[in-house]
Amino acid sequence: MFFNVYTGNQIRAAEKPLLDVGYGPVLMRRAAYGLAQYIAQLIQRPSGEYPRPGRGGSVYGAQITALVGSGNNGGDALFALAYLAQRGASTHAVLTRERAHPEALAAFRAAGGRVVESIPPTTSVLIDAVLGTGFRGEYTRPQVPGLEIVEADAAAARPVVVACDLPSGVNADTGAAGDHVVPADHTVTFGGLKQGLIAGRGGTLSGALHTVDIGLQPHLPKSTVRLNSAQNGAIVAPPGLTDHKYSRGVLHMVAGSSAYPGAALLTAGAAVHTGAGMVTLQAPETVRSRVISAYPEVVGVPAGDTSAAVTKADGVVIGPGLGTQPDQLAAAEAVLEHVLEAATSCVLDASGLGLIRTQLRRRGGLNKNVLITPHLGEARRLAAELRDQVLGSMLDPGAAQADPVEAARRIAGRLDCTVLLKGATTVVASPEGDVVLHRAQAPGLATAGTGDVLSGILGALCATQERDWLTVTTQGVSMHTLAAQRIDPEGYGHFGASALIGALNR
Repeated sequence: MFFNVYTGNQIRAAEKPLLDVGYGPVLMRRAAYGLAQYIAQLIQRPSGEYPRPGRGGSVYGAQITALVGSGNNGGDALFALAYLAQRGASTHAVLTRERAHPEALAAFRAAGGRVVESIPPTTSVLIDAVLGTGFRGEYTRPQVPGLEIVEADAAAARPVVVACDLPSGVNADTGAAGDHVVPADHTVTFGGLKQGLIAGRGGTLSGALHTVDIGLQPHLPKSTVRLNSAQNGAIVAPPGLTDHKYSRGVLHMVAGSSAYPGAALLTAGAAVHTGAGMVTLQAPETVRSRVISAYPEVVGVPAGDTSAAVTKADGVVIGPGLGTQPDQLAAAEAVLEHVLEAATSCVLDASGLGLIRTQLRRRGGLNKNVLITPHLGEARRLAAELRDQVLGSMLDPGAAQADPVEAARRIAGRLDCTVLLKGATTVVASPEGDVVLHRAQAPGLATAGTGDVLSGILGALCATQERDWLTVTTQGVSMHTLAAQRIDPEGYGHFGASALIGALNR
């Protein structure tokens, strides 16, 4: 399933015609009611699912506190507290400015809510409603007594933090965020899913996401950014009764070196388990022998012998573990030249990304048949190669201009290829500017070799299916994530990349 994603600017533009005709109070009430309902559901979850055991089960008597700013975001929280107070919750508001939304504050007090100067230590749910979607710049966390409880080491000692629309201090468009942002366990966002909640640092601070429909859909533009759920397209269609190894797709790999033989092993294993009809490996003899001993179905090709195997291939992977030896890089360059001439689907990863330098001189870029898969550091090196300082700033997580979505778009347009920018949220951008975001929520994937496994999955999919890259990457990253979640459902990260291969087709 895909979900449309919008920038904060797009959401505010959709609100404007409704605000202009005096519909603002209705939008606020809808947002507040949705926030209150979600918090009530959180509190009523079984105690095993609730971060503070013994505090859940009933809204009546629950201790709920909000950090309230002066704008509409604070107003949403105050109205939500009023709804919860009417259900018997004990509600408190800490005003972070001298003023607050007047009607919402009056409703909160009328419902029995109390304005306090510090966060009560018995607070079980803390609502972050200091700033909303219009925030830009550097955020300073308010100096509120008791707020240090959100950094307690023991989960049982911390309140559940629920962000109202988005965590205060997160840029709704880009996900840029400073060090003072309070990480949310849950974010209840209004009108549409905001890009800053998924991309960049915002994607690591927003927790579980829930969207409340407040009636903006008729006014929202067509979105060019979509969020892919982990399960979307994760099952590969089985072969037909008349299929054979060639019709099922032939994948050719240029991978591995004496320094990194394991990369070829991981990439080949992933390709085999994803369902390629035939896998050929072009690599030094020592690498080929190691891979074939583990996967005897893989066909070895001498490192310098490229033409025949590449000509028969439906898809190609270049780069995992390739290393820096000149002869191996020259062979990889020859394969890439063939791929670009023949328009064969190609995944360019790891050391293979260094080949782009030559193609920039020869062609000015790549082709639409190519998918490149850099992580953030590799993307920054590409920015340097492209001599694009703006792009470099977009790829700097600590910069105010950080914007991984626009960065991926910029690289895709400049190189005329599809870009899969790896990270906590994977960003896939086409040369035409369409984007798919994938929020993995699988911390165990942050380890050596998992990128090689992903390359093998993507290579097999591009060889076996005639689909566009956005579809292939959606399916591939879903398979990759689900394999990690099968091994490690609690997210402890105690597994290596090789374990993913056996989990691909469980």
